[in-house]
Amino acid sequence: MSLKAGIVGLPNVGKSTLFNAITKKHILAANYPFATIEPNVGVVTVPDTRLDYLVSLYNPKSIVPTTFEFIDIAGLVSGASQGEGLGNKFLSHIREVDSIVEVVRCFDDENITHVAGKTDPIRDVEIINTELILADLEIASNRLGKIEKKAETTKDKESIKEVTVLRKIKDNLEKSIPIRLIDFDEDELLIIKNFNFITQKKLIYVANVDEMAASIGDNEYSLKLKELAFKEKSSVVVMCAKLESELADLEDSEKKKFLQDLGITNSGLDKLIFATYDLLGLATFFTSGTDECRAWTFKKGMKAPECAGIIHSDFEKGFIKAEVMSYNDLENLGSELKVKETGKLRLEGKDYLMQDGDIVYFRFNV
Repeated sequence: MSLKAGIVGLPNVGKSTLFNAITKKHILAANYPFATIEPNVGVVTVPDTRLDYLVSLYNPKSIVPTTFEFIDIAGLVSGASQGEGLGNKFLSHIREVDSIVEVVRCFDDENITHVAGKTDPIRDVEIINTELILADLEIASNRLGKIEKKAETTKDKESIKEVTVLRKIKDNLEKSIPIRLIDFDEDELLIIKNFNFITQKKLIYVANVDEMAASIGDNEYSLKLKELAFKEKSSVVVMCAKLESELADLEDSEKKKFLQDLGITNSGLDKLIFATYDLLGLATFFTSGTDECRAWTFKKGMKAPECAGIIHSDFEKGFIKAEVMSYNDLENLGSELKVKETGKLRLEGKDYLMQDGDIVYFRFNV
């Protein structure tokens, strides 16, 4: 399951610094080197101590963690929805991602010019969010212009439904309400799925603070951003992009000591990865053995056959049963054999809802 988060922000907010930290971060598996696979795409693993434990238990030939793509999208300026700056390029790229990471400047530095004159996170967010809303409003309005007359003259039920939901979207966007905050039923969601609206995507804010605020946890700017995010039902990760970029050059042991000296438990980058993963309603199941230990990403609510299909489509088509044990049982008992002996290894059928931390062997026949 390929997952993409787009990093957006005004110029000089620390967006590129954060992306540089991402592209320098090292990962466990040699066959998944952390690297920029395109000029603007960086691949990062989802840190997971459970996979580390499985590796220590099975000593596999291959280790494959779950990964996430972060895309450094061209900087946005006021007027992007009308093509200002790299507006059109920005908007086309952002439509391709699963979620949006909006970097907001929450630090003062006279040596780094602010595009709008001075630090003001609320104003910066309003600039970006307004441009995204205007871009979606243009799409909704253009489509309505094409389909309204057809719906009125033909009385086609599908066209009428589409007009109704698009008017609902247009009315809310004109009130500066992003699409993700609008309530839709399942039929409405199916109708708007192919429009790929930007403001329908899940969004998380990164409050880019200085090193002092990163060690404390907040400053006046990040607190203001958190107030705004709370009203929007969004979340905020507070981090120092400059510090993260420096940390990415260190070995793990050095990094841990450096963070401890600053009084920080987890790096901001790890917090961002966890938060983005959670934002999308994702979880992890594992396949393990002496050949390979691998983490797989799935969406919460998926059943066993669907998860089998993530590995290979044949697994889903010919699904018979899933042999499942929970990671907690394996860790508590210390071996796969003891899990079996205590009756904790289960055979699950097609209706089984996969759980985060499941260790699975799929039985199938094609």
